[in-house]
Amino acid sequence: MKHLLLAVALWLSFALGATAQDTDIRSTIRQQLDAFEAEDVEQAFQFASPTIKNVFRTPQMFGHMVQHGYPMVWKPGPVVFLSLEEREGRLFQNVMIEDRSGRTHLLEYKMLQVDGVWQIDGVRLLNIGTVA
Repeated sequence: MKHLLLAVALWLSFALGATAQDTDIRSTIRQQLDAFEAEDVEQAFQFASPTIKNVFRTPQMFGHMVQHGYPMVWKPGPVVFLSLEEREGRLFQNVMIEDRSGRTHLLEYKMLQVDGVWQIDGVRLLNIGTVA
């Protein structure tokens, strides 16, 4: 009985931890999308990883890249969070975004935890058939 209780406690702590992790990752992405919607590039830049910040150097350069390279992210329509996947120790959140013209796009957000805070370390456009 003692082993069963321990197993249940361990399972619950794992399950609750995964849920909190999912929530934190989704919140990071959602907040960045909200910042882009408001055209607040300084705020959106705060959710980028150090690597992304080093590549683009300024919030304005970052915002310009997103506006022209990822217009569905710059002014998103409906957003649906799909699977969170772990590959080689990295977490990838799949997100379906509808753009302003009604087209659906599937994006993969590579996430990085820095000092306990989730940050976006890259976004890749996927083919719709890539994720179940």
